[in-house]
Amino acid sequence: MADESIKTAFVEIQGRMIETTRKLKQVQNQIRSKETEKKRAFLTMEELKQVPDDTNVYKSIGKTFVLETKATLMNEQENKFKDSEASITSLQSSREYLEKQISEVENNLRELLQQDPGLARQIMSMNV
Repeated sequence: MADESIKTAFVEIQGRMIETTRKLKQVQNQIRSKETEKKRAFLTMEELKQVPDDTNVYKSIGKTFVLETKATLMNEQENKFKDSEASITSLQSSREYLEKQISEVENNLRELLQQDPGLARQIMSMNV
């Protein structure tokens, strides 16, 4: 009976570990994406600063280019930059939370395997 409950607990912990790891990878990918967006906005702003105020500037919308004022484009890029920074901050706190969850799950798994060395041997003998 205890053996069956330990196996059930192991399967549950394993599922939590897989799910948390998947979420962590997803958050890391989102952080990379937002960092790229932030960098692109920064570089665009730097290039726009070098352009005189009375120069025609165009905004790309799909395959079309639309005439915009320099100030409008600068504001859009500044907003993208700020939004990306805010998103990155939020995602980093999510990443920290998920990393803590993973360490807790690892500790739970370690405790479970120390409780039942037979389960550890079974797991090691399985071909994964």
